[in-house]
Amino acid sequence: MPLPRLHPFRPRSLALLAGGYTRERLLADVGAGLTVGIVALPLALAFAIASGLRPEQGLATAIVAGFLISLLGGSSVQIGGPAGAFIVVVYGILQRHGLANLLLATMGAGLLLLAMGALRLGVLVRYIPVAIVTGFTNGIAVLIALAQLKDFLGLRIAHMPADFFGQLGALRAHLGSLEPAAPLLATACIAVVLLWPKNIAQGRPLTGIRRWLALLPGTVVALAGATAATALLQLPLDTIGSRFGSIPRSLPPLAWPELSWGSAQQLVIPAVTLALLGAIESLLCARVADKLTPDLPRHDPNQELMAQGVANLAAPLFGGLPATGTIARTVTNIRAGAGSPVAGLVHALTLLVILLAAAPLAVHVPLAALAGILLVVAWNMGEWHEFARLRRFNLTYRTLLLSTFALTVVADLTVAVEVGLIGACVFFVWRMSQLFTLRRVEDQPLPDGAVAYELYGALFFGAVGKLEPLPEQLPAGTRAVVFEMHRLIVMDTSGVEALRELHRALARRGVALILANVNAQPLSLLQRSGLAEELGEAGILPSLAELKSPA
Repeated sequence: MPLPRLHPFRPRSLALLAGGYTRERLLADVGAGLTVGIVALPLALAFAIASGLRPEQGLATAIVAGFLISLLGGSSVQIGGPAGAFIVVVYGILQRHGLANLLLATMGAGLLLLAMGALRLGVLVRYIPVAIVTGFTNGIAVLIALAQLKDFLGLRIAHMPADFFGQLGALRAHLGSLEPAAPLLATACIAVVLLWPKNIAQGRPLTGIRRWLALLPGTVVALAGATAATALLQLPLDTIGSRFGSIPRSLPPLAWPELSWGSAQQLVIPAVTLALLGAIESLLCARVADKLTPDLPRHDPNQELMAQGVANLAAPLFGGLPATGTIARTVTNIRAGAGSPVAGLVHALTLLVILLAAAPLAVHVPLAALAGILLVVAWNMGEWHEFARLRRFNLTYRTLLLSTFALTVVADLTVAVEVGLIGACVFFVWRMSQLFTLRRVEDQPLPDGAVAYELYGALFFGAVGKLEPLPEQLPAGTRAVVFEMHRLIVMDTSGVEALRELHRALARRGVALILANVNAQPLSLLQRSGLAEELGEAGILPSLAELKSPA
């Protein structure tokens, strides 16, 4: 059997070498890159801290992975880096397996993503039902919000559990340590982020002073204001410095994570979870970018997965966390005027310059401010309107969405997706089996002793049971059963075996089985399985009109 043809490694950035990249395009990309780099700064810090890691690890991820995703990716404008969707998964892996194994799981996910792209499996991600994606996305948003309540309320909790009920218990047990300044400051940050002018609405550009204010991201304004207020008012709040110490003005040193066979065996499921989540998030983000940039080439899903794989192999070497495409930063990049991967490269370089020049200033940022920003991220991440629309959809959709959501919150993302996919398959089989029907033909003249049925839909393992009672239901004197199969679009081997068993059961009663007007796929399977030979030339007819009186 020939080996599968691998997808060629052709990054979208190579198109720049073909010419046509103008000075005006370069200036627009540089401006967009600077803008999105500033937007990414507080998010990189917040995502790392919320995941249980040090803030510089978030910056390293945004710089290394963000640069590689833009350089090697299959999208013109997608921005990669640490994402809110990973927070809950990364925190859980860190608590159960430790930092070294988290880095190994991330590299394992990188290998899986690289293989998925090379084997052209990017399109398969689109086959995951929307109900499952919506369910686990909303579940992750709830868990992100729950994890921020500790710093939002200023609670003194030394160790936050990774599970939902454990976190609820810890919050309830430590409510007595609430610091009133923390929720006030965090709420003020939320208000700034939500109300600060944003020049991202198409067709409604801002004017006057609001246009100039929109050049500075609301998250940066909120962080700067909260940091200044904490210092001037000497608020008794935890800061990045008080919890993590100083932030070095350089990338973490290049180091290979410690590897042991015993730990690697435990990391298969975490690596698969990270790879699946990264693939879904990045390709959903790329599709959003395609809709917003109709004049640019559509993304290449397989190349995008390969770029994500390389990025997740490289980032852990600098202590980084998993990375994927990020919708909020990508949309900001597009709205700021980006039109090529150069904007993403500039975004990563902007973060690198900030790290080298101003990293020590981050130690004064209060954690309550980051909690407020992440609560906004969690709110924007969830598709809450889908809950209100559930009554419009059928039971299958509601069951898949709600079960995936509930399992993501109270159990685990991996369990939620597994159960969701199994449920989706079961519901699909049930629906397809309901579509298969066997209808008696009574509006066409037939020879004496012949009974005809029209087959509709797909004859597969979930529908073969509808053929089994047929011999008992035939009228007396029947000498031939004819299946008109023009509307039978597909058949599997279980369908063939069901026809073979029916043929033998009818033969024992002296009744012939005849198939008429068989489509190409079922006919090919009948021939390859040998059933066509068993039926003989008289057993397969080009149409019902060719039927002769049974002997």
